[in-house]
Amino acid sequence: METTFAKCGAALFVSALCTAAGAGTIDTSAGRVQITEVAGGLSEPWGLAFLPDGRFLVTEREGALTLFAADGADPVPVQGVPPVLDRGQGGLLDVMIPRDFDRSRTVWLTYAKPGGRGAGTALGRGTLSGDGTELQDFTEVFAAPATRGGVHFGSRVVEALDGTLFLTLGERGQGANAQDVARPEGKVLHMYPDGNPVNPVDGWVPQAHSIGHRNPQGAALDADGALWLVEHGAQGGDEVNRVERGRNYGWPVIAYGINYNGDPLGIGTKADGMEQPVHYWDPSIAPSGLMIHSGAMFPDWRGDMFTGSLKFDYIARLDPDDGYAEERIAAPETARVRDVREGPDGAIWFLSVGQGAVYRMTPAD
Repeated sequence: METTFAKCGAALFVSALCTAAGAGTIDTSAGRVQITEVAGGLSEPWGLAFLPDGRFLVTEREGALTLFAADGADPVPVQGVPPVLDRGQGGLLDVMIPRDFDRSRTVWLTYAKPGGRGAGTALGRGTLSGDGTELQDFTEVFAAPATRGGVHFGSRVVEALDGTLFLTLGERGQGANAQDVARPEGKVLHMYPDGNPVNPVDGWVPQAHSIGHRNPQGAALDADGALWLVEHGAQGGDEVNRVERGRNYGWPVIAYGINYNGDPLGIGTKADGMEQPVHYWDPSIAPSGLMIHSGAMFPDWRGDMFTGSLKFDYIARLDPDDGYAEERIAAPETARVRDVREGPDGAIWFLSVGQGAVYRMTPAD
């Protein structure tokens, strides 16, 4: 599909939606907001990351990485992306720009690395060339063993406040992996940028920080630097978790959902030594992407969580000060939201798989 960049009037990042009065605006708890298209023509957009100069990168699951410029210049396809297995839920997944990008020009990617008859979730980095056309010297830093099947790869990568990395891995459709401390699947990993583990837990696979995760497709830090996840349950039981070192988050021993055939999951909803979710959804919403807002552009939403619903086509806003009460932000543009990010100025950006586009949400004039 042809990738396009949208702009109109004097404002950057505004699509043809702004040519019609009232088009692309909806009411929210923070007032009326404008949703404007930034880029379109994308195929399964998965991850979004901002460069310090205002440009941004978007991954597409089939393996494309594209650099967009804030001035409306033509999008730049980035070469040097590693081979990926574009099958089922696998492919090119997350993208992350570290805080030292101005010095290092490092770009981090997660992806389904092909191997044998399957794939494993992998993490690697490359150096973005000066003209933005190439990821140079791409280096794999971590790769889970290749296994068959095309589901539950995860995967998000988050830079901690100290520059170390958190990587989320799904259990690849095999629930037992999440409780097997000798395997990386179904875990949150914590590592230095060279792949070495941070403060390993005795008896666990070296990089493992927490276990018992099903398929975490959203991860973010709060203002204090704590790591939060959203992860898919089965039929019901999607979760929000505050992740801490050495903790077991229960999958598949405890869960708030049921199997797809209607049978109970595990032993129930609670067990000694296993953590409870901070919030859960039943029925499932299929959450993907996670952002905790700073309040820069939306003061009323400071500290609130935003995640996309792949199943019900909305963005969920969760308010920690109100028992994680949910507001559903829904519009034609929110079809299968895969990622949600806060822009440099506090605007809310999101990727819509259903529309094949990048959107930006701002207060309406």
